[in-house]
Formats: sequence, C-alpha cells, structure tokens
Amino acid sequence: MISTRTIIGGIEDVPREWIFEYYLNLKERLTGQDVKILSAFNSSDKVPSMFVYFDTMSGQYKFKDFSSGHQGDAIHLVTSLFNLGTFAHTVNKIVADYAAYLKDNNITATTEHQFHDKFKVTDYEIRHWTNLDEAYWMGYKIGSKLLEHYNVSPLDFFTMEKTELDGTVTSMTFNRKYVYGYFREDGSLYKIYMPKNPEKKFIKVENYTQGSDQLTSSSCDALIITSSLKDLMAFRKLGIKGYQSIAPDSENSMITKTGMHILKQRFGKVIVLFDNDEPGIAAAKKYQENYSVSYVVLDMEKDLSDSVKAHGLIKVKEKLVSLLDELDISR
Repeated sequence: MISTRTIIGGIEDVPREWIFEYYLNLKERLTGQDVKILSAFNSSDKVPSMFVYFDTMSGQYKFKDFSSGHQGDAIHLVTSLFNLGTFAHTVNKIVADYAAYLKDNNITATTEHQFHDKFKVTDYEIRHWTNLDEAYWMGYKIGSKLLEHYNVSPLDFFTMEKTELDGTVTSMTFNRKYVYGYFREDGSLYKIYMPKNPEKKFIKVENYTQGSDQLTSSSCDALIITSSLKDLMAFRKLGIKGYQSIAPDSENSMITKTGMHILKQRFGKVIVLFDNDEPGIAAAKKYQENYSVSYVVLDMEKDLSDSVKAHGLIKVKEKLVSLLDELDISR
C-alpha cells in the first residue's frame, strides 16, 4: 500500500506508479498489470514497442523500450525522457511535478498492487516440416541438421492462458504458418519464434541461454555471443574454426556476472556480436563496460543472419574474420 500526501518531503513520497502514469500519459492506473504502448522515445513508432511492467524481484515498476534501447526504473524513465544530466536534477523535477499535481488535483490517493497473472504457454503440438519452412530457413543457409542440432521444431499450434482477477481463465490458441518452438536438450520448450508476426516475434516461456546445451568440451580460442538463436546458427554455418557460440534471451538480457566469469575462465576470449543498430551496439558496449569483453560490429545488414541472407556465407565470413583478426585473436 502506498499513500500519497499533499505535503511531500522527497522522492520517497512519490509513488513509482504515478511517475509512469503521469509522464507517459497512461490511460489506466497501474495496479500490478503490464502495459504495452507506443515508444515515448521514437515518434515514428507504428507498432507498440515499449513495455511498462511490474518487476516482482524489485517490487517496482520498470520499463523497456525495444525501439530505442532505453530501459530501467521510474527514475531512469524521467532522466531519459528529459535528457537530465544528474540524479539530483531528475529527483527535483519529479518531486516538483508531483507536488504541483497534488495541489492541482487536491487528492489523497492510494495504490494497491493486485495480482495479475500473465499469459503463459500451456499447450502446443509439433508438426512436420514443410516446403515453406525449408524456404524460410534456407534463406539464411540454415538447414535441417542445424535446426535439429539446436532443437528447433515447427509448431502446429500453441495455447496461452491467464487467470483474471475474478478467477476466470482466458485462453487463446494460435494456429498459423511460420511458428517454431525452441527446445532444450531435455525436451522442455523455452521460447516460441514467429518471424512473420511483426507485433510479437518471440514468446519467452522460460529463462535459458541459447546454445548452452550444445557447448562442447573441445578446446577453442573464443566464445561468440550473438543476439539470437538464428544468428547463432548462421554463425555456425560460416565455419570459422576455433569458436563456439551462445545467445542470451535477448540483447537486453545480460548474462550474469557469475555466468560471465565462468565463460571467461572456460574460453579465455569472449566476443560480443550483436545487431548493427543503435540498441544492438549499445548493448554490446554495456557488455564491454561491465565485463571487459570485446565486441565487433558487422556493418553489412541489421544482424548476422540477415547479412548471410543478403550477401552469402563467403562474403560474410571474409568480413567477420577480418573483424576478429583486428582483435588479435588467432584462429
């Protein structure tokens, strides 16, 4: 329970929900649910790409804007929206705006978090591969053996359910072409990939570092961290000897400090290869700043798999090998 008062002493008296509601001009009160809106940082955003969500670990609302790469808590939101230089400037603005809001509205409000169950995948069925599937994946030079190696299977359908506040269950079943399940070695589903769905290409089922089940004990010079499983498989198709590869859940899902320590001990060299756009480069730089690892930018297409599709394996391999050579890593 959070109480707001007409007289506030500091930022601790400002409800974090109010910060998101006020500065993002939300049409609904935040009571524990997640909200998807158009990017507040990108005026050309046509499809909602900004998420305001309740983080159960911290007990506070946070946001992630996939269009611009901005993410964080309520303080980060205001800092980024108004390009404020310091924490103090941000806090002063929020406190002043909240005091004016209370005065103008003459209210005493309370906000209580209610339980909101998110949609979860509850059922699915694997189908046989088709010529359409083959044409899609072979466009990136990814064939059936590689898909099988990384446990990718086409899905006939999948069902998602959520429990509403009144106890009723809402269920939705999706049956469409170009839907693929990403599975672990033990057969558990960790992600659904829908490349032809521009609004939501991925549905996360559980946390998993992609490709970790396929890492071998054989000696190699370095580990490449790519931005997606598709990029990981495209990298494998390049056939650059001496490298293994993994992919976190997304570019914005940082591998933990402990996890990175283990990887650096095991492989010696770790190189990040994310998308060739502002969010991808920013995410790669964050890895460099936090973990002192190198990164390369493949300036051909948006990502590695798109580069392979547009330019072929030979040209992409030549370009990438050149970039890796600049890092003074022997193959």
